[in-house]
Order: sequence, then C-alpha cells, then structure tokens
Amino acid sequence: MRVYVPLTLPGLAQAHEAGELGPGPLTAYAVTPGLREWYVSDDIEELEYAALNRAAAASLRMLAADPSAARRRVVVAVDVPDGAAVADPDGALEPSSVGEVRIARAVPLAKAAAVHADADADDAEADVSAAAEALGAADHGDGDAQFVVDGAEDHELLWFGVQEIPGLIG
Repeated sequence: MRVYVPLTLPGLAQAHEAGELGPGPLTAYAVTPGLREWYVSDDIEELEYAALNRAAAASLRMLAADPSAARRRVVVAVDVPDGAAVADPDGALEPSSVGEVRIARAVPLAKAAAVHADADADDAEADVSAAAEALGAADHGDGDAQFVVDGAEDHELLWFGVQEIPGLIG
C-alpha cells in the first residue's frame, strides 16, 4: 500500500539521519474507503494525488506549528505492507481526517518511493509561509485567510528521488 507521510525539511533531515520515518505511530494519508467516497473517483492515480494533497495540507499544519522550519511542504511516498496502515473508521466523518491512516511502527526510509516537496523558489516559499501564518484564522472561518491558505495549494509539489534527499536538506 502506498502512503504519504507529511513532514517538514527538518523532519526529513531527521529521517535521513535515522534511516527511518518514525518513531511510530505515524500519521500518513492513503487511498482509503473514506477518501474514495469523498473524492468520488475510481481512477487510482487521481485518488493517490488526492491523498498526496491531503498529506501536503498536513505538512502545512506542521510548518504552522514550527516557525523555524524552512517554508516548504514535504511529503514522503512510502510503500508499506497491506494492513500496516490503518484508517480510523470514525475518522471518515471528520473532513480534516479524510484519507488519514496510522502506521504503528517506524518505516525504513529504504521503503520510500519518492519525496515530494515545494520548489526551492521564492514565490512558492512566500505563498507557503503566508499560508502557514493564515492557517489559524482560516480554521476559525476567516474567508480571506482561507484564500491565502488555498494559494499554497496552487503550487504543485515537485517529485524527487530518494537519492536526492541530501540535496533537499542540505
């Protein structure tokens, strides 16, 4: 099963140094029954893209909680055995939890298929930084703040091979 683990660049550096994503339990995002129902598609590529975007939103929340982290969303795509990622059946009722799964144990970074991250460009970092700052107000219903948060989603995460992690964190 492919899961998408949200991180920050410091979190990616820790995972690279440790050789694993963890410790567990880890929160990740995957194509779950709840995500299938929410996204209303049978196309697996579209569903995986939706799970990736859910993880990118979770990465943005991590950035909002860590003002010292570089303002780039990071998501690691990892393959785990079926059954290792468990969705909370009640979580599908909460819109912010759609596609969320828990992985009980740390996952070796060797199981990573790719890293997705914002470009190292001023416009992406500026928009992600503004979105992280506006997140709290958006959560409280501020429409202007939500517009700023949505602006970060306009930036596609770029694909990086696992061997490129040192360049991302360096």
